[in-house]
Amino acid sequence: MMLKLPVFSFYRHYLRQVRRLPHYYLRQFFRIKASDDFRALAATPTHKSQLRNSRIKRISKDLRRIGLAVTGRQDAFSYILDLAYGRRGKLKWELMEPLLTHANVPSLPEPIVHSRSSSRPPVYSAELSALLINTASRTNKSLELHQLKFPPTLSSRANPTSEEARLLGPLSKRLEFNTRWRYFTREWKKVYPPLEIAVKGNNGLLSTSVSDVLRAEGRILGSQDQGLLDGIKEMVGPPTEVTPITRRERFLSGIEQSQSPGRSEQHHPSRWIRRRYQALLGRVPVLILNPSFKRPTFNVSLPLNSIALVGRNAAHRRPCPDSCNLAWLERANDKLRPNDKSRSNT
Repeated sequence: MMLKLPVFSFYRHYLRQVRRLPHYYLRQFFRIKASDDFRALAATPTHKSQLRNSRIKRISKDLRRIGLAVTGRQDAFSYILDLAYGRRGKLKWELMEPLLTHANVPSLPEPIVHSRSSSRPPVYSAELSALLINTASRTNKSLELHQLKFPPTLSSRANPTSEEARLLGPLSKRLEFNTRWRYFTREWKKVYPPLEIAVKGNNGLLSTSVSDVLRAEGRILGSQDQGLLDGIKEMVGPPTEVTPITRRERFLSGIEQSQSPGRSEQHHPSRWIRRRYQALLGRVPVLILNPSFKRPTFNVSLPLNSIALVGRNAAHRRPCPDSCNLAWLERANDKLRPNDKSRSNT
């Protein structure tokens, strides 16, 4: 149906769907994306019908996903979250581009083909290496550190001292160059880019301001100090919350409803949306810069209020026990003590 609509009607229908998104950042992102996509569509020459139809089809697909997302389709909502926060698409490349360059490298490696200076192997920056070897920032299993120096897809003949090189001869330099770069490109695409780099201070607190990152000789990402990660955390709320007591418990204890501890209101009211953003936090690694006098190091972690396979049963995901839980725990321990004594006597 969308293919038969005029461009301006199509654009207005797109914006009406975008207004239904639950978060201001999502609405702003897809307004800008719609502006760019429709400007490119309007600038497409009429005689290039195949290019025009492919752009219309791509915009229609995004519009269909937005419509499914606002009606409660989980996979569609996760897709637009990944698109808006750089887990996929063009924004992912823009976030990863600063980490792929070999800045702050003391010396570049020697070219594989000595007569060609452009045949240097890929250089893994300290930030990219930390993301590759950590499970929290990968779409699949993390890599080992030695795999960055010698890829597992590279034949052992690339090592001139190996037994295969002695029997079959050394590997072609051109093949070694292509294998190393293919492995580099394939693996960095499996990395979730961080939204910002945090600097760990002497007091243990993290700072994401541009001045602190530059002072620690870190790189500035495109979304640095824009509050994207804080906006997600505001939608989700704190990691753990106190379970509100029931009306009967308030009546027996004589506590007013206004005085009873309840859930925090500093989050989105819809639990379904909060869960989608919590799952998104499980795909947003936090790159922590540890400045030192010799060489800065990087650690990777996930936000405390995220939902991910890594750290799902961690201690911060468990609420603190209240007096009622402690009473039940003590009662259970009292019942187990006589049995333990009888077992020890036998």
